Parts: sequence; C-alpha cells; structure tokens
Amino acid sequence: MTGEVTVTGFGVRTAFGVGADALRRGVFAGVPSFAPTTRFDTGPYRTPMAGAAPDGPDAVEHWALRPALARCGREALDMAGLPKGTEAAVLLGIAGDCTSITRYWREAAAPGADAGHVVPGDEAPGAPGAPGAPDAATLADAVPAHLAESLAGGLGLTGPRLTFTNACVASAAAIIHACRLISGGRIDVAVCAGGYLVEEETFGKFDSGRALSRDGTVRPFSADRTGLLLGDGVAAVVLESAEHARRRGARPLAGVVGWGAATDAHHIAQPHPDGVGLTRATLQALRMAGDPEGAGLGYVNAHGTGTKYNDGAETRGLRAALRERAESIPVSSTKSTTGHLLEAAGVVEFVITMLALTEGVLPPTANFTRADPECDLDYVPNSPRRADLRRALTINAAFGGANTALVLERP
Repeated sequence: MTGEVTVTGFGVRTAFGVGADALRRGVFAGVPSFAPTTRFDTGPYRTPMAGAAPDGPDAVEHWALRPALARCGREALDMAGLPKGTEAAVLLGIAGDCTSITRYWREAAAPGADAGHVVPGDEAPGAPGAPGAPDAATLADAVPAHLAESLAGGLGLTGPRLTFTNACVASAAAIIHACRLISGGRIDVAVCAGGYLVEEETFGKFDSGRALSRDGTVRPFSADRTGLLLGDGVAAVVLESAEHARRRGARPLAGVVGWGAATDAHHIAQPHPDGVGLTRATLQALRMAGDPEGAGLGYVNAHGTGTKYNDGAETRGLRAALRERAESIPVSSTKSTTGHLLEAAGVVEFVITMLALTEGVLPPTANFTRADPECDLDYVPNSPRRADLRRALTINAAFGGANTALVLERP
C-alpha cells in the first residue's frame, strides 16, 4: 500500500432528518424512526411501518433519490473544502430509483388508464391499448449507472465513475474500492455515496419473504426479534490520500486503515450459519490495519438486521474473528433505529461509526429486550455509552453471501 486514506467530508440524510445533528437526536439517543408510511397503500402488507422521512410540502424535492444524492455530495465536498471541477472519482452504491417505475406500472394498470408512454414496437401483449414500456425519461433514474453519471456531472467532478449494485454491501463496496484506488496511488480524491428510499416494490418483496417485523419494532440480537424494517438513507463521504489532504491543509475527520471483502456463497438469502464470510472480511481488514488480534478495536457497528438468521451468524462470525477479545468489545446495531437502508447501509453506517469514534459515544441497540443464547456479546442495549475509542469496525452483509469490513481510526 503506497498511501494512507483519510475522510475529509460527509453529508447524510435519514428518516431523522439532515446531517449529524439528526443522527445524534435519533441514532445516538436510541430513538427508533419507525412509523406508518403514507407513501403508498400499505393495506395489502403485514405491517405499515418503515423508517421513512415524514411527508411534507417539500418531500419530493428533498427526498427524490437523485436530488438527495446531489445534496449529500455537495455537503460532503463543502465540508472537505473541495471546489467544483475537482478531479475526483465518483463511486456509487445503489440499485436505482424504483419509485417512478413502480408508480408508472401501477397507474398504467389502473382501470380506465391511458396506455401511457409506449415505445413504438414495444407494446405489451394483451388487450388493445395495454400499456407498453415506459419512455427513456421515466426509466432514467432506475438505471444505477445513470445516477452515478448524474451525480458526477451535477457536482462538477471530472474523475472516473463506477456504480456498485451488490445489494446491502453496495456502498461499503464503493468505499473499499475507493480506498484501493487511493492507497494504490491511482487517484487522490473520491466521493463515495449510496442511497435507498422506502418504496413499494422492495417493501412488497420483503413482506412476501416474511422478513419484515410483525410488530413494527426491530430488536437486533434479542431473543424475541421478529424481523427488519426498511428505512430511508442517503449519504456521501469524501475520501482522500492523506498526503493530498495535508498538501491542501484539509482537516482529517478519520482515517480508513483497513478494509476487507469476502463471500461465503452459502445461500441466496441466508448467511452462512457460522458467519464465515464475515470472519474472513473482518480478519482481512484487521490485518491490513496492522492489528490482526483487534487489540486496538473499541467498537463494532454490526450489520444487525434483527432477523433470525443474520444475528446469530453475525455473532458467531465476530467471535471467530475477534476470539478472546470478542466479549470485551461493544457491538451495536443502528438498524434498530434507522431501519435497513439496503444499498445505502454501508455508507450511512460508515458515517455513524465515524461519529462514534470521533465523539466518543457508542450508539445503542434500541428495543433490546432479553438475551438470545445465540447472541452473547455486549450489544450496548437501549442507552448510549461513553467510550474513549481509537479504532472502530463497521461490517455489512448482503444476499448471496457478500460481506464487507472497514476499520476507521481517530485522527
């Protein structure tokens, strides 16, 4: 590795609102964001609950995915002190904005609806006047690569662009790739971002898979956990080579000193029961950080979905990676307050972990009730905790057995 990686700026939006103060009021206070969502009709589903930002007169302007990404990116660049025209890579973890497409098909299928935007020669089979494919303008933001191009163009960034679509590790994978490029001397600056906003298509899929919490509460690592809830999340971080940041007098917020990625390919949706991919990713990150035993580690921001399979597997994976230190390192799941942010989980939780590190406060695992024998670590239950941290680890996992790990260090 030829260069150190430092964080110099961030922008973040969750259901709690905009910026770090909103995270302090919600995530760090252990206050869940969940409420019945009004973005779509939740009548057909088992729960109406989500960590979605409240609707309001400016909801579309602030929470459509493309403008939300641009706002977070601009805030991150402003914090870093980088101007428009900066030579910076843009690495995005996202699945695209499904909202407009879902709305299109729902409206097109409604009784008495117009045939809609039909691409010539692409009419749907069936009754005369059946809706055809949406036009290019309707499709644009549903294409993940288009959002990366749009973000780079809107921010005036002139470096390479790349989009990651590997589900719940997507934005963490974007950060890891940026770290590889920076540490290898190929680029000096990268803007890494990710976004997911609660919408009906994905909500319906998780409901069909019986993954959503039946009682509208997320209880990671608790014996009576019943599932996850989805949440809004958009964030961007600026990563730089430490030397580049020093040359321009930028203030480092944190260093990224280790990263790892691994797969166990155990099952299309379930993690390996022993969390072997998570163990491999964590050990990679710790070895890169020069601390294979995790002696300097003071906190782990867990993936912690609150599902039956994830939490036990994650606990066993952490035990295998941290060995005798596992019981002494606090672990918490901030999805207990934000909900699962899917492709945005990695970057939003990266920001949360960085704030925990720099402010010396551990965010709690909210809603914790009673211990599960399979989940036997220190989960910081229900209340924040003061801690003098030097290093922290944030981990994520995704369907298909993908796992990521990032080690952050206080400057």
